[in-house]
Amino acid sequence: MPGGKERELKRRIASIGSTKKITRAMELIAATRVVKAMQRADAARPYARQITSVIENLAAGGASVDHPLLREADDVKRVGFIVMAGDRGLAGAFNSNPIRAAERQLMAHQTEGKDYVLFCVGKKPAAYFRFRNYRVDHAYDGFTADPTYEDARRIADEVADAFISGEVDEVELIYTEFVSMGTQRVSVRRFLPLEDTSVMAEVGGGSAEATASYEFEPSPEAVLESLLPRYIEARLFGALLDNAASEHANRQRAMKSATDNAEELITKLSREMNAARQASITTEIMEIVGGAEALGSGAGDELDVASLLAEIAGTDGALAPAAATLANTHPSPES
Repeated sequence: MPGGKERELKRRIASIGSTKKITRAMELIAATRVVKAMQRADAARPYARQITSVIENLAAGGASVDHPLLREADDVKRVGFIVMAGDRGLAGAFNSNPIRAAERQLMAHQTEGKDYVLFCVGKKPAAYFRFRNYRVDHAYDGFTADPTYEDARRIADEVADAFISGEVDEVELIYTEFVSMGTQRVSVRRFLPLEDTSVMAEVGGGSAEATASYEFEPSPEAVLESLLPRYIEARLFGALLDNAASEHANRQRAMKSATDNAEELITKLSREMNAARQASITTEIMEIVGGAEALGSGAGDELDVASLLAEIAGTDGALAPAAATLANTHPSPES
């Protein structure tokens, strides 16, 4: 019968082996999903670039509007934070990094005497801020791994309504930007108010000639005014897609690391178990030999220990190494 330590090591190896199968499966699933998420993010970029280009060209052509989304507050008293993370864990530092960045920003504004409004996208940021006794005013979850444009529109509408109504004077967006499979970084950007149209034209390089080539109905200003809400929806949707791709990439890396660690731990525990088993076998043989020697001396006969060890080795192959080692220390009486 194996010793207690050997049984414990066997149970641990079996448990780690089961965990390794799970982490390996999760790694493969994340690898598949990150490719799809990258494709969705790439497919959404042309729309965002085009709508930005149209707004820049309209601004360069002299179109200007007094839209509420462009309103700059004279005195910022309350700041809104759109914090994007995930609904699930097991993704390394994906959830904790944007949450900590948002908390730093929030605390920095609080030291300046400003209030805050939290728009938490994902279960993790909402749970964290509630646990830390922050006020969570808006929470969205259930779609962070696979967001749709309707999700972005719903969040953008509520954020825009809060800004237009004066509930917040400024909005910051905190999310994980997807750069490549190996690089994702936390991004903190001003979301509202939007840049003034004159600034858009100057920074974006809009062309007045491009605007002059078209006729706008009812007017360039009306077109620009209707495009601004679509512009913030596109920006938010792009951030959601980047955030989803970053989540899958981080989960794939985390699960690969967990699988590698499980393999190393199984190797280490297997060596410990083999050593414990060898020690247990040696102890059993020593007990057999000691008992046989005691019986032989009590009967007045000389016991051939080497022959006994050879017989033990032939009966059970697992005992052969230990029996051979002990045979060297117990030579035959004839020798």
